[in-house]
Amino acid sequence: MAAALRRLRGGATGPLSSGRGSLPRPRPLPLLVVTGGGYLGYQHFRRKGQDEEQPPLLASPTQVALYRSFPTRSLSRAWGRLNGLDLPTWLRKPVYSLYIWTFGVNMEEAAVEDLHHYKNLGEFFRRRLKAAVRPVCSASCLVSPADGRILHFGRVQNSEVEQVKGVTYSLESFLGPQENCEDAASVRDALVSSPANDLFHVVVYLAPGDYHCFHSPVEWQVALRRHFPGSLMSVSPGVARWVKELFCLNERVVLSGRWRHGYFSLAAVGATNVGSIRVYFDQDLRTNTPRYSHGSFCDRSYEAPSAAGGVVLQRGQPVGEFNLGSTIVLLFEAPKNFEFQLTPGQRIRVGEGLGGF
Repeated sequence: MAAALRRLRGGATGPLSSGRGSLPRPRPLPLLVVTGGGYLGYQHFRRKGQDEEQPPLLASPTQVALYRSFPTRSLSRAWGRLNGLDLPTWLRKPVYSLYIWTFGVNMEEAAVEDLHHYKNLGEFFRRRLKAAVRPVCSASCLVSPADGRILHFGRVQNSEVEQVKGVTYSLESFLGPQENCEDAASVRDALVSSPANDLFHVVVYLAPGDYHCFHSPVEWQVALRRHFPGSLMSVSPGVARWVKELFCLNERVVLSGRWRHGYFSLAAVGATNVGSIRVYFDQDLRTNTPRYSHGSFCDRSYEAPSAAGGVVLQRGQPVGEFNLGSTIVLLFEAPKNFEFQLTPGQRIRVGEGLGGF
């Protein structure tokens, strides 16, 4: 009996000890992707059920740090390389048709409707539109720079800008240090050139199915390009309500200069899978590079003897493009009687009026 019990114990422990060595080793990156994606999905549905009239439930610093540790920059570069791979002709229509069905793309507006024309996903995302489908509104002094949805708009108060209702970010953090700030009480006061004027802002969110190019909303002169490397978190409305100063944390390219009423800037904000931001008149711009310093930025001045006031842009003129959906932020000086002709959440298209006097 004792001998049989010893044999039973030996047989039970032998396979267990030998099997323990054959267990696969855990892989950190897939584990991070699965757990991080699941956590973010849980937070998304948790926020989705929240009443829009209630104060937003903001992420804690630990949650933001966890989100920023997710390898979105590497994933975005990988996505960019994938977008550049040419597809076999027979595969193009099924792949693009799935994307069109998923995101509601209107191919009747495309300059080339034949799906076989687009060699890769990148060409399809950056497709051009027919000339007549985006007329520029002549009755408005300010027109939409992109197709998308109005996330928020209004006046800048106390150098704080609302990215969505109830969630703000610092004007100085978003634009960086400004000239003549030493003589002004705040960054807002340094930007506003006249007591009769005020500082306004509007945020346009581009979904994946939207037209991905952005255009000039006014006639103006671009004097400076400031590039801020940073994170590539999602800029969807749900995340914008959750992460305070989201637009300051993400990579962005800010074009600043002047229009007929004073200061004007257009900021293209990157997002997950949208690390590539292109500006047509600036071939030196490189975004989503592998290495960067946190909190750094790089300036390029367009003011030169050959173009004393900078780069001149006309209303409706193409300025640049994203590789996928993202966000455009306009910050501009205008007389105090300027009024937006918008509603929150409104769908907008390039060239449609945003407001006037």
